[in-house]
Amino acid sequence: MQYKLKNKTIELTNEEVEEITKLSKKEGIQIKNKYTDKLIYISTKETIKAAVEEAVKNEADLREADLRGADLRGAYLSGADLRGADLSGAYLSGAYLRGAYLSGADLRGADLSGAYLSGAYLREADLYGADLSGATIKKSQIEDLLKAIGVIVKD
Repeated sequence: MQYKLKNKTIELTNEEVEEITKLSKKEGIQIKNKYTDKLIYISTKETIKAAVEEAVKNEADLREADLRGADLRGAYLSGADLRGADLSGAYLSGAYLRGAYLSGADLRGADLSGAYLSGAYLREADLYGADLSGATIKKSQIEDLLKAIGVIVKD
């Protein structure tokens, strides 16, 4: 079977697929697609924060991940591919999201207080009702951020 990671495709034997299936049934963290419920990443870490950080470190493709309400406070997610992910109500205060791909992500009601968003890709992200107090962004991100929180930008 073929599985696509961020920039590469890997082949797995039937035995490896069976091992992954066994792991998925063990206690641990499973990250699934928000639409299909398909397994995106399996971790034996004990917290969702540690599992997501591990997935990012391993360059896992977390696009469209279901991370609603996840406790990711202080998580190191630099460069994470979270395009289209559901992070509504997630706790991302103090998270390091430099260069993270958040385009099209649902961050409604998320706690991003003190988050480092400088260089994060926010185009078409939904930040309506998110707490952005103390968050850091670049000047070049202002227009995308305003649109993401529901402000209409006119020339």
